[in-house]
Amino acid sequence: MAIKNYDPKKIAVIFGGQPITGFAEGTFVKVEYDEDAFTLQVGADGETTRIKNANMAGKITVTLMGSSASNDYLSGLAITDRLTGTGTFAGLVKDARGTSLHAAATCWVQKVPSSEFAKENPGNREWVVATDELIAFVGGVAQS
Repeated sequence: MAIKNYDPKKIAVIFGGQPITGFAEGTFVKVEYDEDAFTLQVGADGETTRIKNANMAGKITVTLMGSSASNDYLSGLAITDRLTGTGTFAGLVKDARGTSLHAAATCWVQKVPSSEFAKENPGNREWVVATDELIAFVGGVAQS
C-alpha cells in the first residue's frame, strides 16, 4: 500500500495574484461556506422537500505570524477598500501535493485582525477574507 504525504509548505494561498506567506503554527488557513447547500422542509404529514440554497458566499480565514510581510499587503487591500471601495481581488487556496482547490473571483478583507503584542513574540494575525461566490473542491493527498 502506497504511503501519502502531506506537506503544509505546499498549501498555496494567493490573493490578488500575490502569494501569502508567513503562516502561523497550527491551523493557518480555513475555507468554509457561510450556509448549508440545502435545507429540509418537513410537512405536518411527514412529506419532505429539499430546498436548494442559492447562497454561494464563503470565507477564507488565514492566520499569519505577526512578523509576516503579507500582513502589510492585506492591510493595504483593506485600507484601499474602506477608502475607495475598490479593494476586491481574486482568491485561491490550493494544495500542490493533493487535489483540494478553493477559488473565488471576487474577494475582500471582511475583518482586519486585532493586534496583540507580547514580550515573547509579535503575536498572530487572523485575517477573514469574504467572497460572494466560493467554489470549493475538497480533495485528498497525493501518493508519494
